Amino acid sequence: MIAARGPGGGGRSARLYCARERPRWRRGGLMTLIHAVAHPGTPDDGDGDGLFPTLIALHGYGANAQDLLGLSPYLAGGRLLMICPQAPLPIQPGFYGFNWHAFSGPEGRGSPEVVEAANAMVSEFVDFALEAYPVDRDRVALLGFSQGGGMAYRLGFSEPERFVGLAALSTSLPDDVFADGETPGEAVHALPLLIQHGASDASVSVDKGRASRDRLAGLGLLPDYREYPMAHEVGAHSARDLSQWLDRVLGLGGAGA
Repeated sequence: MIAARGPGGGGRSARLYCARERPRWRRGGLMTLIHAVAHPGTPDDGDGDGLFPTLIALHGYGANAQDLLGLSPYLAGGRLLMICPQAPLPIQPGFYGFNWHAFSGPEGRGSPEVVEAANAMVSEFVDFALEAYPVDRDRVALLGFSQGGGMAYRLGFSEPERFVGLAALSTSLPDDVFADGETPGEAVHALPLLIQHGASDASVSVDKGRASRDRLAGLGLLPDYREYPMAHEVGAHSARDLSQWLDRVLGLGGAGA
């Protein structure tokens, strides 16, 4: 849920792109997921190559590709290319809400095989986005909200070299990440982490966010952990902090301060 919504600006445009076919659960040759894009309009990356710092944002259970796009005018001074894929699985017929892997409710878990396939699908979508849009590949951040946060944890920690930062909002670190004594590699240790959670979140308890922070700390990782007087949402204060964090990890020099 997004609380910080408002009109766009700065020449930004938002569009919804639809796959020609339903995405398939397979590796290789995956047609793209439906996705929404907010384009900043004019490149401002200092080197004139026409590429943009980019945020890939994964929505939560029951939402869609447009859900997080409302944040785009408020992040990093409106200078980000924001790409929001839509999860492939409808939660029920006739309802425009989707989830990344089948379960009931934002904290449920799909089977390991389905979760692995979903992670592969998102990874392949990132491949597609890097080719299809003017993305500065050296400045790509990953964000996930709620169920999308679990997906972001999995993708960011399995492919840390692809991202300059990982933001996990109103979510929890999946149990299968760093399970069975696995330890984070050097690239994961170098990946900046932001965790934001609402103290009154009734969908994903703030205790889950705190437990994620503590578990990561036990692995030698030091996330920037922040709590807010809000529910299961992105509020004005948390959006401002997220914007400033994106400034830092994307090297934008204070555009979102």
